[in-house]
Amino acid sequence: MNVPKERQPSPSASLAIETVGIAGAGLLGRLLAWTLARAGVRVSVFDPVAGPLVRGAAGWTAAGMLSPVSELECADEDVFTLGLLSLELWPRIVAGLESHGPVAFDRNGTLLLAHRPDLGTAQRIISLLEAKADAAHRPQPLDAAQLRDLEPALHNVAHAWKLPMEGHIHTVQAMAALAQAGRVAGVHWYWDTPITRVDPHVLTTGQGARHEFDHVFDVRGVGARPQWAVRGVRGEIVWLHAPGVTINRPLRLLHPRHRVYVVPRPDDLVVVGASEIESEDRSPVSVRSLVELLAAAHSMIPELAEARVVFTETNLRPALPDNLPRLETHEGITRINGLFRHGWLIAPALVERALRAIGIRA
Repeated sequence: MNVPKERQPSPSASLAIETVGIAGAGLLGRLLAWTLARAGVRVSVFDPVAGPLVRGAAGWTAAGMLSPVSELECADEDVFTLGLLSLELWPRIVAGLESHGPVAFDRNGTLLLAHRPDLGTAQRIISLLEAKADAAHRPQPLDAAQLRDLEPALHNVAHAWKLPMEGHIHTVQAMAALAQAGRVAGVHWYWDTPITRVDPHVLTTGQGARHEFDHVFDVRGVGARPQWAVRGVRGEIVWLHAPGVTINRPLRLLHPRHRVYVVPRPDDLVVVGASEIESEDRSPVSVRSLVELLAAAHSMIPELAEARVVFTETNLRPALPDNLPRLETHEGITRINGLFRHGWLIAPALVERALRAIGIRA
C-alpha cells in the first residue's frame, strides 16, 4: 500500500481540524464520519444516493467475511496486518453501535473446502497461504470426523481446512447502524448530492457549489474517476431463506474457476456469492452465474435444495491496477481507494491509520 509516513501529532493537531467534509457514504465514509463525530469534529458527508438505506455503495453487496488469512491468496502483507488489527477493532465498533440497531458479528473461524477432483487447486492455494501466513494463522487440516462436528450440514466434501481466527459481520445491519449512529453523533448527511471534484479543503458538488473544510476525505470508490485510475470489479450475491439448515461459519469452496462463499446470517438466511468478476456490468445476476453459484453451494450443502431465493444483487468493487488499497494524505486532503474485495476486512484499521496521519487519535 502506498501510504505516506505518519506525522506525529502535535498537542494542538486535533484542534486544528474542526470541520471535515467526506465525499462518499459507503463503508469508509460512514465509519470515518461516526469516528470523527465522536471525537468532537463537525462532519459533513455527501453522497449521490437518495438516503441512508439506499443500496448504492459496494459495502452493501458483500458477505462481510473478515478473512485476513483467506485473502492472502490475492493480498499483500499490509492487507493481512490491517485485517488482523481490524478483527480486534470490530468488536468495539459493534458494541458502540448496539443502541443504533442490531449488528450480527462473530469470530467462529472460516472453513476452506474442496471436492475430491479439485484437490490440486486446493493444495496450491493452501500452500500459498501457508507460505504467506505466520505459524499462528496457517490453515489447519480437518479430518472427516472433525468436519462433521463443526458443520454437520456439509456433505460430499473431501478436503477441509479451518482458519480459526477469522470472522464475519452482517454488512447490511452495520451500514444502517453506522448511518444512524453518525446522525445521533451530529454528522450532517447530504444525500442525493454527488461530489464531482475533490481538492484540498474543498468539495465541489454536481451543481458547482463549493464546500470548504479544514480537511476533506475522498472515499468515493469507483465514483472517484477520473481523479483516480480505479476500475469496477463486479460482485454478485444471492440471499437464500433456508429454515432448518444450520451453518455455523463462512464456507469457501476452492474451485479451479471461481471461489464461491456461503455465509450464514440471522433469521435462517444464507448469503452465497463469488469473489470477483472482471466486468463493470451492473445488470442483474445472469442465469449462468446464478446456476453456478447455487450449484456450488448445493454441492456442499444438499439441504439447500429446498431453500428459497429471496434476493439477488450485483455491485462494483473499486480496484486499482495492482488490486491493493491506497491511502494518500496531503495538506487538507486524504484520498482512500482501491479496497477491492477487502473493504470490510480492513476498514477499521485503515480509518485509524488515516486519522493518525492527520493528527487525530479517536
